[in-house]
Amino acid sequence: MFTEQKVVKLVVVELENMKQELRTFDQPLVEVRDSLDLASKEQRIEELERKMEEPNFWDNPEEAQKQTRELGNLKDDRDTYKKLVSSKEDIETLIEMGEEEDDESVVPEVREMLDEFKEKLENIRIKTLLSEEYDSCNAIVRLNAGAGGTEAMDWCGMLYRMYTRWAERHHFSIEELDYQEGDEAGIKSVMFQVNGENAYGYLKSEAGVHRLVRISPFNAQAKRQTSFVSCDVMPDLDKDIDIEVRDEDIRVDTYRSSGAGGQHINKTSSAIRITHLPTGIVVTCQNERSQHMNKDKAMQVLKSKLYMLEQEKQAEKEAGIRGEVTDIAWGHQIRSYVLQPYTMVKDLRTGEERAQASAVLDGDIDPFINAYLKWSALKKKEHTK
Repeated sequence: MFTEQKVVKLVVVELENMKQELRTFDQPLVEVRDSLDLASKEQRIEELERKMEEPNFWDNPEEAQKQTRELGNLKDDRDTYKKLVSSKEDIETLIEMGEEEDDESVVPEVREMLDEFKEKLENIRIKTLLSEEYDSCNAIVRLNAGAGGTEAMDWCGMLYRMYTRWAERHHFSIEELDYQEGDEAGIKSVMFQVNGENAYGYLKSEAGVHRLVRISPFNAQAKRQTSFVSCDVMPDLDKDIDIEVRDEDIRVDTYRSSGAGGQHINKTSSAIRITHLPTGIVVTCQNERSQHMNKDKAMQVLKSKLYMLEQEKQAEKEAGIRGEVTDIAWGHQIRSYVLQPYTMVKDLRTGEERAQASAVLDGDIDPFINAYLKWSALKKKEHTK
């Protein structure tokens, strides 16, 4: 009898503790609601739904698709919040039932529901930090092998795989724009576009130099080697951005796509390199099937770069948009990946670290992205005080 009473008491205590834990999320839930500005979103949803009912809505397919995507994103935010509130209510109800019936079987179920609720709340809280001008855009990422020779090129290939795997986890698509194969292994440089809502908002945290420490697979003496790769991230702006590129300001070169075969090879000279003479900006594209398509894409990227450059000058946004421009070498890294003699990945800006380096290199970089967004928001808040 005593044992049964003791079990009942333990059940009550556990459920009461989880009830108190759940209450700590009351204020964060309110803050998320306010950050999402759901009242304005509901108005915009109604406005877009009315537009979609108009007979001429699809006369401009590109604009119609843009508004359809916007409607979907707005509904996702609204529905996600509603599901969070509903989930919290379900947990409260289950706790009450467990307390009334002294039912210990509900404890693991409540724990599981509570953990899932916390994870979803944290994810949407992170999303509310993506409120800057270009955060919602697709992202254009360029990786360049730096100091370290073949090692660095191999490291560049590893990073490319890491970002590809991360994109897959988030159901984002990857569009390869330029690919320069390494001399012996890996990649000299690669430029690719990540397509998905808030791709730039998330990936802007990756801009900077990434440092790898490991036992070299290319060294017969098995020495420890340090390699560096730079990561440049910019938003993919709309094709019709208002910026003029004069013919006399650019030099257009054509060449054959490089690579070992498959998607990285093209037997015709369809690859395009555009050099913007006044700024020295060079943009290359070799992924598309025709020279004309490659030139169009390269011009789009160039215009985006020039537009961003102008915006940075006007608003002094250099650090917020592209990160600091640094040498691809020791002392300028934003993150270190150590594989020997121990395993650890550490972000030198936020202090975020993970011991499971293999998981990180397999695309599990969300903890670093989330830590950066929180750190960046805190810095901005301190700056405005």
